[in-house]
Amino acid sequence: MSKRTKKVGTSGRYSSRYGVKSRTIVREIEGQQRLRHSCPQCGQKSVQRKSTSIWECSKCGNIFAGGAYLPETPSGVAAEKILKGLPNKTPVEEESL
Repeated sequence: MSKRTKKVGTSGRYSSRYGVKSRTIVREIEGQQRLRHSCPQCGQKSVQRKSTSIWECSKCGNIFAGGAYLPETPSGVAAEKILKGLPNKTPVEEESL
């Protein structure tokens, strides 16, 4: 018997329901979500998702709030730069240089 979820991955549980685009988006998000991420405190790649927006480092025990699917979201990074007073480069500025 052949493997039936080689292409569809974790979204295979939806079978043919909800459409291809929706299942593709779910597969990509869940793939990134289940990876180990780097800890902002100790720097080790040992952060895993505990619950929605709750992340925990298994090495140092640091528990922090982040994005729902990733520990750091692009809008969160931009907000940190604004709060710290660092210049925030937009993609348009980078292309013109």
